[in-house]
Amino acid sequence: MLAHIDSCAILGIDAHLVRVEADVGGGNPHFTVVGLPDEAVRESKDRVASAMRNSQFYFPLHRITVNLAPADVRKEGPSFDLPIALCLLAATEQFVSTDMADFAAVGELALDGSVRAVAGVLPIALGAKAAAKKRLILPAENALEATVVEGLEIYPVKTLWEAAEVVSNPSARKAASTTASKWNLDQPDYGLDFSEVKGQAHVKRALEVAAAGGHNLLMAGPPGAGKTMLATRLPTILPPLSLEEALEVSKVYSICGRLPKDTALITTRPFRAPHHTISTPGLAGGGTIPRPGEISLAHHGVLFLDELPEFNRDALEVLRQPMEDGKVNITRAAGSMTYPARLMLVAAMNPCPCGFFMDSTRPCKCTHGAIQRYLHRVSGPLLDRVDIHIEVPRLTQDELLSANNEESSASIRGRVHRAREIQSRRFAGTSLFCNAHMNPRQLRQFCPLSEPVQRFLRGLVESLGLSARAFDRILKLSRTIADLEGADQITTSHIAEAAQYRSLDRKLWG
Repeated sequence: MLAHIDSCAILGIDAHLVRVEADVGGGNPHFTVVGLPDEAVRESKDRVASAMRNSQFYFPLHRITVNLAPADVRKEGPSFDLPIALCLLAATEQFVSTDMADFAAVGELALDGSVRAVAGVLPIALGAKAAAKKRLILPAENALEATVVEGLEIYPVKTLWEAAEVVSNPSARKAASTTASKWNLDQPDYGLDFSEVKGQAHVKRALEVAAAGGHNLLMAGPPGAGKTMLATRLPTILPPLSLEEALEVSKVYSICGRLPKDTALITTRPFRAPHHTISTPGLAGGGTIPRPGEISLAHHGVLFLDELPEFNRDALEVLRQPMEDGKVNITRAAGSMTYPARLMLVAAMNPCPCGFFMDSTRPCKCTHGAIQRYLHRVSGPLLDRVDIHIEVPRLTQDELLSANNEESSASIRGRVHRAREIQSRRFAGTSLFCNAHMNPRQLRQFCPLSEPVQRFLRGLVESLGLSARAFDRILKLSRTIADLEGADQITTSHIAEAAQYRSLDRKLWG
């Protein structure tokens, strides 16, 4: 006999419907899984057979063919165990089956018939809903993650027997309650605050501008100046995640199996700080079967690269395309995947190998050649994609001992949020949501300049020798600074402040 039920396969960060078909016919005992399965899927026949026998069902000793359609989409992982077992039970009439057309199922089976958690349940639930499925059967451990999706009945199960009961009589078990309305995205708790950072007013201003426009930022200064402390507090002044952004971030973490326990939704901006020894696949994503890297895990958040020149140069160069396009494309023999990577890059570095080239208290011991070799580990094209370059000097004794109350993250975030709202209205109807992502055509449209401002800008281009990309970066920064002031037009003061954020690279890389 023939039976079928739907499941889902993960492609990138999205799930696509897969029809699981099982045919039990005559002939010598043989179990075949077709439809482009990977090794984990092919091994499901042994897990399914043992799980059925140990769940008080019988395993048919006949010719069994399981097809995963469409056959041209690669199927990965153990999440097809449960739907395969349910199809076999229905095909051999071991339970009274209702119409399974409304169901989708995912889950790994243990040999004793228990259902184990799988990765990627959030995108699977969203994919099932998009495919007009009404009910989803999944492991009990993944239930919280799936209840974020409204309009889908979630049935968490612990054993194959429970899953069979749900299919035969859905009304006998209560579906899990949705939790979408319980998540508070407006008051994220980072446990950090800018009020804890003494001094560095000009650096805080640069971080505020970066946050307001989604700009990339590079900080350079001696050890102990506070670069890492400032960077870790940048997410606290970013606008709260929208529900759509939170779902996108959570989908990436879900397919990587990185969602924190007892957490269904990522409610704070990601902050990723990989060590400088990270490999290129670890940063960009990859592997035999492509998986997201740190770039994608920082989607809608901050990617912090401390000690920037110490990173492998090949790893750094892969940042160039994601910084421009907001996505990373990974091509391997097993397939090609596209993962989201709309992030803010924040980098920190010492100005020389010893770290004291620009320090006012300790002399630098590095030779000129050593300094230049160190600085040129970071390529010019990568530097050109960083909008803001800022020097972070060592704090003075008075600043360290000062008892002045510093401005809180909430206060700064209020100004950033107002600037982002201006940009949201400006870019309504487009795919943009902040100034940093404008292309040249949009720059001409949204950044008109008066004649005095154009003359001032021409003088800057001539005196600083700006590249075309650096010129565009200054315009974007100027637009953000104007938005922070609530100004409709860009003025020479906005251009002047934006230009100073492009001066450090000339001081160091000269």
